[in-house]
Amino acid sequence: MSTPSTPSACVVPPSGGKVIRAFGDEITVHLSGEDTGGKYTMFTDVTPPGGGPPPHHHLNEDEWFYVLEGRAEFFRDGVWTEAPVGTAAYMPRGVVHSFRNPGDKPLRMLVQTAPSGFEVFFARCAEEFAKPGPPDMKRIVEISAEYGIHYSQLG
Repeated sequence: MSTPSTPSACVVPPSGGKVIRAFGDEITVHLSGEDTGGKYTMFTDVTPPGGGPPPHHHLNEDEWFYVLEGRAEFFRDGVWTEAPVGTAAYMPRGVVHSFRNPGDKPLRMLVQTAPSGFEVFFARCAEEFAKPGPPDMKRIVEISAEYGIHYSQLG
């Protein structure tokens, strides 16, 4: 039986985060699973006007958000709710949720997931989006399922 390793303290400077682009969003990973011993991931997400994922749920992670700049709306309990700058939102695993940018400027949020792993999922999807031509959405859905992320219909 292996004993989980204790992560060492780390300080990541503003220029030290890994930038990943997929789904039209750009995330900057400030703390990855490697940094936190798998406990959580912290990143800044920049979503263009009109952007945001379809409603979905996570089997593996809890996810929380803090709106830094721009306009945000969150989907939960079947309803979209406006979330001004300074709003915090928590979406536990298993809860269908989403967010979108209804504004005309980029939306910037600080996002955290626990445990870590979301950054690996996003990087895998980024590889698909970087290929020539439009992304293979069937493959994106397959990768999502590998990471316990499942998409829902708005209804």
